[in-house]
Amino acid sequence: MLMAHPTVLRNLIEQYEALRALHAESGDKEARQRMDDVAYTLCVSTGTGDVDSALVAARHRLPGARPEDDSVLSA
Repeated sequence: MLMAHPTVLRNLIEQYEALRALHAESGDKEARQRMDDVAYTLCVSTGTGDVDSALVAARHRLPGARPEDDSVLSA
């Protein structure tokens, strides 16, 4: 599988988080489409099937990510 460059992944994470913070999923058609596009690109870039898994996988591929990152462990 091809691996996205960490800079690309960081940019996608930042875009997705910004869109989510702005509640793009409940915004106009263009905002929802942009959020869907970024989510899809994250999934393709990480080889995952949903955006939550894609975000976790992308974060683990960034420089400085810990191999046993507690962000994926349940409380």
